[in-house]
Amino acid sequence: MTAATADLTRARLIPARNGVAARLKAGETVTVVNTHGKQVVDTWAFNAGDTGEFMSMEHSRASMLRLIPRVGDTLTTNRRRAILTFVADTTPGIHDTLIAACDIHRYRQLGTAGYHDNCTQNLAHALEAVGLSAAVTPAPLNLFMNVPVTDDGELDFKSPVSEAGQYVALRAEMDLVIVFSACPQDMVPVNDMRPTDAHFLIA
Repeated sequence: MTAATADLTRARLIPARNGVAARLKAGETVTVVNTHGKQVVDTWAFNAGDTGEFMSMEHSRASMLRLIPRVGDTLTTNRRRAILTFVADTTPGIHDTLIAACDIHRYRQLGTAGYHDNCTQNLAHALEAVGLSAAVTPAPLNLFMNVPVTDDGELDFKSPVSEAGQYVALRAEMDLVIVFSACPQDMVPVNDMRPTDAHFLIA
């Protein structure tokens, strides 16, 4: 990898609008690449032996004492144990820990009639593909998502600032299952209105 972009020759695909799961051993690192730029990647992590323990944004914020993780920060589970640590970030460092995964109800609120691809279903399908399920949909770590918070506490949805080939790297602090969804949101600007593929590598 260069200082700013990733080598995709060994990368696995996160198809646009879809999800994928993978297993990591403690100490392994996963690199998540914003292949085309401006794409949000919803990210979840579960204890490999118990999906009832999962990466929790509310517990992580309490541990990190900030809204957006930085290199060196460790994300924690709903049992307050370390699960993933940010070890590299070549983007401008704008990610989100506040917004729930999109679901069919969100798209109905936005005016969709019928089914719309969504991250909640992507999570369920990705876990099913590796023989697992989760009782709940945890709030994801929304990599590359740009949700600015004003001094008055207001939120907005903006286009990501990450560019093509930029990446983050996360180290597993326990054996875990990680799930990525290349967010299918195309009705607000979170993916620049244009969902695209992303990639990941495990080392």
